[in-house]
Amino acid sequence: MSGSLEKERSVIQKPDKALVKTAINGDAGGFTELCRRYYPAMVAIAHSIVGDRHLAEDAAQQAFAKAAVKLPQLKKESQFAGWLAVICRNVAKDMARRKENLRTTDDLSMIAAKSRDDDTTETIREAISKLSASAREVIFLRYYDGMSYEQISAVLGISEQAINGRLRRAKKKMADYLRRNGFGEVRL
Repeated sequence: MSGSLEKERSVIQKPDKALVKTAINGDAGGFTELCRRYYPAMVAIAHSIVGDRHLAEDAAQQAFAKAAVKLPQLKKESQFAGWLAVICRNVAKDMARRKENLRTTDDLSMIAAKSRDDDTTETIREAISKLSASAREVIFLRYYDGMSYEQISAVLGISEQAINGRLRRAKKKMADYLRRNGFGEVRL
């Protein structure tokens, strides 16, 4: 086996705690691996807040940049994912506030001109937007990003049972909203 392949496999198998320590000690590879591991999850978290995939990607990148600077301040290296998720949520919330301030009447006229299929998509988006922030997060992580309960648990720092409960409640609320808006019997 070549030396670079062995090194690559050993980095992949390292726990977050070890990667954080190597990153704090100046090894860029440790932080690069953390970015690779958690980028999709951070995009999903940000997407659940800003509602736009491109802005979510920007928010995730900004969160990683802030995390890189603040990494030495992290008290428990094993809790990197949860700490990063908090940073990402804050960045996304700031972006969402700025986005709301930039809305124009053109945005509103574009929404009014949507077709029936776009209306269905918009109604589903509205149903998601009516959920609590924590429910939106698990919906985006599970269904938009395709993460397992175990992966979501690692990112959010909550139990798989709590994730299951949030998903069940979120799907019930969405189904109720869709029924009230003319979708008949909805099973999610």
